[in-house]
Amino acid sequence: MYSISEKISITEKASVEKNTFINDEALPSAITTFTCCHCGNKNTIAITPYKSGFPILQLYHEGKILSKDELLKHKIANGTSQRMLHFGELTVNELPTLYFGTDCISCHSKYIGVFSYGEKQPGLMILTISGIWKYE
Repeated sequence: MYSISEKISITEKASVEKNTFINDEALPSAITTFTCCHCGNKNTIAITPYKSGFPILQLYHEGKILSKDELLKHKIANGTSQRMLHFGELTVNELPTLYFGTDCISCHSKYIGVFSYGEKQPGLMILTISGIWKYE
């Protein structure tokens, strides 16, 4: 997993095997696969709560990598309600939202993944993968 620092263009959404992990399902890592849009290879990703990912704000801050409009148009994130704005203007599931870059291990196509992790209600920790998108 890596951060993205240059402007990108989203091309299509990959198929993710499992995108919601509740309580202990996310510990020590949430492990799932996504299918490469280009070659069809199944790629495994492991998201470790509090260790994986980079703040989604880095993507849309000053529109350097992606604009807020693009994030909303591709349903990568949603606008955050007023009461949860401390997590940022755009979130997934109104929880702290992070992103990561990854590559297909077979054809090296580039992908961006977005997920949120946090306590949705007392005793309910949820890790939600919004999706994984191919980009150029």
